Amino acid sequence: MATPSTAGRPTPERIFNTLNAFQQTAALRTAIELDLFTAIGAGANSAAAVAAKTGTSEKGARVLCDYMTIQGFLAKDQGKYALTQESAIFLDRKSPACLASMAGFLGTERARNVFDSLTLAVRNGGSVWSEGDNTKPNDEFWVAFARSMAPLTVPSSEFISGLLGAAEGKPAKVLDIAAGHGMYGITVARKNPKAEIVALDWPAVLQVARENAQKFGVADRYSVREGSAFETDLGNGYDFALLTNIFHHFDMPTCEKLMRRVHAALKPGGKAITLEFVPNEDRVTPPTAAAFSLIMLANTDSGDAYTFAEYEKMFRNAGFAKTTLHPVPDMPQQVLVSEKSA
Repeated sequence: MATPSTAGRPTPERIFNTLNAFQQTAALRTAIELDLFTAIGAGANSAAAVAAKTGTSEKGARVLCDYMTIQGFLAKDQGKYALTQESAIFLDRKSPACLASMAGFLGTERARNVFDSLTLAVRNGGSVWSEGDNTKPNDEFWVAFARSMAPLTVPSSEFISGLLGAAEGKPAKVLDIAAGHGMYGITVARKNPKAEIVALDWPAVLQVARENAQKFGVADRYSVREGSAFETDLGNGYDFALLTNIFHHFDMPTCEKLMRRVHAALKPGGKAITLEFVPNEDRVTPPTAAAFSLIMLANTDSGDAYTFAEYEKMFRNAGFAKTTLHPVPDMPQQVLVSEKSA
């Protein structure tokens, strides 16, 4: 949709801003690298004070702060800057909900370079990068993910723990597939002292999960299985299997193959818990979930953002008779709960 002028006519403003959108990424990444939001949160509310706190020029601080204000990350009144509520919660490093570490994964040169090849990916129907096959290990990439993205999991991991009834404290054996940072399984273990977690991922990535399990005091109930989710023995008798942000990396037959393995690993009445971006059937709403398909086109050989109907079909083919959908509050993802027949 074109951006209308005040006279109601279309203007090129949306085209101009979209072609320049990379500048927004660079500016936010720079502000995070300089700890701009932390400095302002600590009281540095003028360009001179920000410059002194961040070790930058006063002009550079002013221009960056003004740009962050234009983008809605700061407020400005009579030359003084202040954090917006969003920035205070998610970008000030003193906030327990700070997500600034995500720049270490989402703002990397690799992330940008993949999209420089988007035209080829569109023609190819999948990534043209050698790392597009996510059935193979890619330690540098996934260790960076595990170390950078864990803070983003807090709302969804808390929500999943609630769906599992973790606070009830019943004995539970939980398989965390493609565990990464491990925070989904770790959160269940924190909420339920009788939960035993088995994390599956590549060896280098599991080292990050082990560190987090130790940090959060659940290492004594946290074991690992190293290797591929498609080849490694998963074990059996699990009450729950966590499949968080994994299916979007693969085509539907591959997703079904994995879900059949999960079905076999669960005990009767066990549940598979899937966290995913799930677009509506129109594939253009809601915007964040729907747009995720482009990320998968650029980054994977055959991944996609699947609709609920597609997940239902895949999971039914894998042996699950019923799957229900549960939106995660204040997040763009949803949880799918699939129960194995008793």
